[in-house]
Amino acid sequence: MLDLHDLEQLDDLFHSMEEANECFLGYPFAKGFNYEPLWRFLKLTANNVGDPFKSATYRVSSRVFECEVIEFFARLFRAQSDESWGYITNGGTERNIYGLYQGRERCPNGIVYFSQDTHYSVSKGVHLLGLEHCVVRSEPNGEMSYDDLWQQAARARHRPAVVVANIGTTMKEGKDDARRIRTVLRDVGINNVHIHCDAALCGPYAPFLTPKPAFDFADGADTITVSGHKFLGAPMPCGVVLTRKQYVERVMRAIDYIGTSDTTLSGSRNAYTPIVLWYAIRSLGVEGIKHSFHQCEQLAAYAAEQLNARGVSAWRNPDALTVVFPPVEERIKNKWQIATQDVSHLVVTPGTTRRQIDALIEAMTTSRMNLKGADVRGGCASRA
Repeated sequence: MLDLHDLEQLDDLFHSMEEANECFLGYPFAKGFNYEPLWRFLKLTANNVGDPFKSATYRVSSRVFECEVIEFFARLFRAQSDESWGYITNGGTERNIYGLYQGRERCPNGIVYFSQDTHYSVSKGVHLLGLEHCVVRSEPNGEMSYDDLWQQAARARHRPAVVVANIGTTMKEGKDDARRIRTVLRDVGINNVHIHCDAALCGPYAPFLTPKPAFDFADGADTITVSGHKFLGAPMPCGVVLTRKQYVERVMRAIDYIGTSDTTLSGSRNAYTPIVLWYAIRSLGVEGIKHSFHQCEQLAAYAAEQLNARGVSAWRNPDALTVVFPPVEERIKNKWQIATQDVSHLVVTPGTTRRQIDALIEAMTTSRMNLKGADVRGGCASRA
């Protein structure tokens, strides 16, 4: 039984997380959702074990909802009817490793190509799967350099290719072109190709952009992944991976213990995330997703304009929700949880408010003005 100290610890943790949630602009994680109608499910033990499309001995699951979520994204990503398969993963790393796993099974002895702006989970995946890989140069906007891809692939034209295409890179939201990647490799002389499209943030709204990025199954993708927490608004990390049924058959194994086949990496999976994603999709619908994107895109444009108006060199890719600017100082980075590498950025997701954007910009620009003032005062004192 919890004592008073235990309860105080819970309260302290909640208030700490609640405060941090209000100053959270550097990573893509939607806010402002309400899943109170789903709380009753937390009274039940549940496990989505095995292939979501096959019956199993274990029935305390949400696999019916998991299949509906997969079917929604299959339609969104222009998969041929009854030819797609997928499951809901426990996070982004798992879904990218699954795409690489499919690529390895389809292209034995293949080389994995991905750009230097690719999410770190891909480097982890090639290490875990023992895959030979090649890092391709990125353009300043974060998109893969197709010239460098050609040069790198030409050195191994006798080997199959597994390519990770980013549909929104981590720091700059640069988008790679799956059709162009296939053309480059065909020109090099490589026809045995698997393209894995990582559409973590952009997947839910990318089909509605003009022009639409070339990333879906009709564009030549073999596996596609999307995050559930970045734009749709799951309160915990989760992801969706989709592929073609014919590829899944290569890795299918019958498991007597659970009374079904397993085609996933994790086997046992969270049964609550499919319910959350199903609820989000049903609540929003396609029109709701479009509306949420347009609201976020307008706020991202506002953030870039305001930063530039106040002397901060900010930019974003066309239709991007990610606003890029020079690295911020440590105090700003820590308070606002700003992702920083060679640049810093903020990401506008559903639930982000203009008040939060204004507060961050005020903190950034006031800090810069103070630093400039200190430099001037320091110089005058030195000359004196």
